[in-house]
Amino acid sequence: MKEFWQPRIVVIGGGTGLPVLLRGLKQYPVDITAIVTVADDGGSSGRIREDLHVPPPGDVRNVLVALSDVEPLVEEMFQHRFKTSNELSGHSLGNLIIAAMTSITGNFVHAIQEMSKVLNVRGKVLPAANQSVVLHAEMEDGTIVSGESKIPYSGKKINRVFLTPKQIRPLPETIQAIRQADLIILGPGSLYTSLLPNLLVPRLGDEVCRSHAKKVYICNLMTQAGETHGYTASDHVRAIYDHMSRAFIDTILVNNEEIPQDVQLRYNEELAHPVLYDVDRLTELGLETVYADIANLENGALRHDPKKVAKILYNLLINETKRRYEA
Repeated sequence: MKEFWQPRIVVIGGGTGLPVLLRGLKQYPVDITAIVTVADDGGSSGRIREDLHVPPPGDVRNVLVALSDVEPLVEEMFQHRFKTSNELSGHSLGNLIIAAMTSITGNFVHAIQEMSKVLNVRGKVLPAANQSVVLHAEMEDGTIVSGESKIPYSGKKINRVFLTPKQIRPLPETIQAIRQADLIILGPGSLYTSLLPNLLVPRLGDEVCRSHAKKVYICNLMTQAGETHGYTASDHVRAIYDHMSRAFIDTILVNNEEIPQDVQLRYNEELAHPVLYDVDRLTELGLETVYADIANLENGALRHDPKKVAKILYNLLINETKRRYEA
C-alpha cells in the first residue's frame, strides 16, 4: 500500500512557546519534527542534569506532551510536579521517567524515542544534541555569565551567546529532517536562551541557513527582561543574523492586535513590554511580514494562539509546497 505523503515541518525552539505552537500544528496533516534545546540548567531539569549526568529533560518533556495523543489523565500524570519536603520536591514525574529511560537504554535519544511510543506522539522529537551543553553569555561590558538559568538575571545587556563544549555533534536525524523540510519554523520563545542555543549547535544552524525550505520566524509578543528589553522585531532578527553571520529568514509572523492595557500593566511589573513591529526595518532586511491577530490570554499569561498560528503556518506551507513542486 502506497504511503500517504505529508509536507514536512521542522520547528526549532524550547521553553513555553514551542509546546503551544505544536498543539496547534499537530491538528493538520503534516510531518512534524521538533528540535529542542538541551541548554536548560534550572529547576528539576538542572538537578537531574547535575545528579544523573543526563541532558536536561524538561523542554523535551513539554514537547512530548504537546504532541502526544493520550488520555488527559495520562498527560496530567506525566506533567505532575511533586510538592514534598524531600528530594522529590519540584521534580516532575515526566522528567524522572525520561531520566530513568535514559539510564535503561543508555542513550537520551533512544529514551525520547521510547517515550514517544508510550505517549503516542504525532511526529518526531529530537534534542539539538545528544548531550548536555552549557550556554554562556558575553555581556556588553565583556563579562561572561554561564548557565541558561542565570543569564536573564545578570542585570546586563547581552552582546552574544555561545555554547560549550566546542565539540558538539548534532544528531544525523536532525540534519536529515532539516534537509528534507518544506517549512522551517523558528520560535516562538526566548531569543537568547531558547532559540539561539539550537542554532549555535555546530552544523545544525548552518544546515538551517542553507536549507531551501521556507523559513519563518514567529516573533515574540512581549520583550523579556534580562534578554530583549527594548528590542523591536527587527532587533530580534538582527540578533539571530549576527549569531549566524548571515541573513536567512524569509518571513516573520507578528501580532497586529493591540494588547489590552490591563495585560500590559501586569507585564510592566516584569519589565516586559509589547514588541514594536518596525515594519520599515523588517522590509529593509528583506523579510515578508505576515500580520495577524495571534495573541491569546491563557491563565493570565499572554501566549500565541495555537489554532490561529497553526492555520497561518499551514497555509504558508501549502503555498510553498505548491510553488516548489510546480516549478
